[in-house]
Amino acid sequence: LCLQPIVPARGRQRAGEHYEILLRMRDEEGQMVMPTVFLPAAERYGLSTKIDEWVVRNTFEWLQQHPADLDRLYVCEINLSGRSLGDSEFLESILGHFEDTSIAPEKICFEITETAAIANLDAATRFMGALKRLGCYFALDDFGSGISSFGYLRTLPVDFLKIDGLFVKGVVADPISAAMVKSINEIGQAMGMKTIAEFVETRAILDKVHEIGVDYVQGYAVGRPRPMA
Repeated sequence: LCLQPIVPARGRQRAGEHYEILLRMRDEEGQMVMPTVFLPAAERYGLSTKIDEWVVRNTFEWLQQHPADLDRLYVCEINLSGRSLGDSEFLESILGHFEDTSIAPEKICFEITETAAIANLDAATRFMGALKRLGCYFALDDFGSGISSFGYLRTLPVDFLKIDGLFVKGVVADPISAAMVKSINEIGQAMGMKTIAEFVETRAILDKVHEIGVDYVQGYAVGRPRPMA
């Protein structure tokens, strides 16, 4: 497990740390393998929910074993696959982790992609509703990649809107990308959501999304992933 910080775009003070949990795998030779390499295979062979269970369990255990880090935590984002949204046993396991630990639901944000949410809309809405009632947050990742993004946004109980990194990376040089980021940001904020620009890799991109008014930023310009330990 690794984590990558998410920081306010406009330098506002915030009570505690905000980061996303990222997954890495070691191969037979001890080399680090990125999730873009092994997650598609996990999806194909029906293993993605087992991976999600491992990530949730180990994240909760780590936070429980590090109370000082838990105290400093504002919110921790954990990615979930689309397949997990319709798995009732997986939902029950998450509820069990909250019962078995001192971790407040308000410190956990589950992150799903826009594509997965739309493909499993009914299941996603039920899954999100159950955990929202407990107090958890939800982030919608890669927003803007779908063809009917804004139409579906009203039906999902989302707290954080993560703007697709493809648009963010082009925000300085490409006026279309800049217009997309501006549009997503304005609509998200109008709906009461906090916006996060992903893939903020340079100072120029950071300055541009700050100018647009995005709430939070994530990327190499503000913090690289580091081992959770």
